[in-house]
Amino acid sequence: MDFWPEFLASSWGKEFVAGGFGGIAGLISGYPLDSIRIRQQNSKSGSAFNVFRHVVAKEGPLSLYRGMAAPLASVTFQNAMVFQIYAMLLRTFDRQILASDPPSYKGVALGGIAAGAIQSLIISPVELVKIQLQLQSKTNQCNNQVTRLKGPRDVTRRIVKQAGLRGIYRGLTVTVLRDAHSHGLYFWVYEYTKEQLHPGCRKNGHESFQTMLVAGGLAGSVSWISCYPLDVVKTRLQAQSQSKTAKYHGIVDCFRQSVRTEGYGVLWRGVGTTVGRAFIVNGAIFTAYETALRFLCMPQ
Repeated sequence: MDFWPEFLASSWGKEFVAGGFGGIAGLISGYPLDSIRIRQQNSKSGSAFNVFRHVVAKEGPLSLYRGMAAPLASVTFQNAMVFQIYAMLLRTFDRQILASDPPSYKGVALGGIAAGAIQSLIISPVELVKIQLQLQSKTNQCNNQVTRLKGPRDVTRRIVKQAGLRGIYRGLTVTVLRDAHSHGLYFWVYEYTKEQLHPGCRKNGHESFQTMLVAGGLAGSVSWISCYPLDVVKTRLQAQSQSKTAKYHGIVDCFRQSVRTEGYGVLWRGVGTTVGRAFIVNGAIFTAYETALRFLCMPQ
């Protein structure tokens, strides 16, 4: 009975809940563009507009939200955990700095790297299921399959049946490689940008909504650009079915085959869509997070 009042009274609880609100805001605002990104990465041609037009014409506009139940079910916990771990660890790397002072940029970056690596354990299975759902129409056509998977539960059952519980973590290594350094850059860019746009806000916490939106948007765009080639490789590894005849056999093999057959441009296919989506999504994430945190920290 007393769990929630005690939980929300702690700084950890406030960070957790605020991070969850941020994650939900980001997911809803950017999911259609994420579906377009996934389809671009896993195809050999097509601009974002052509992919959008084709999907809407063939499968309907709601198909752009296909698979959202998987990340929506976990995004609150995943995003909340990232912000909570980040808040805990950034002070660990800055023990000499007073609690009343903002953490150093080094502490911000190291805390982000650790948070990104840890959260990969949750996000990797979720993204595997999401990608399989987003691409199932194309995969079924290639394999002459008529059966259509209804949702995350069906996809998860099929993966476990084909590859066991280990199959749920297909793509974990490349997910860690993608998320660790990009999260360090993500939080560093956000803290640095908002301080430049609103000097003194890191100490007094009075940044404006415009500052949150712009700083969050830039942080998301820069971090995605830094890890985009790894994300393309991850998408291709997780999009294929688990079998002895799988096209790619690991990160290096996927990288080599993709570049050899499609050129280095394949590693940046869909980057424009992703950067645009990242600006919208992460502006929403940080604005919702900071707003929720202010509300939770208001004196009762």
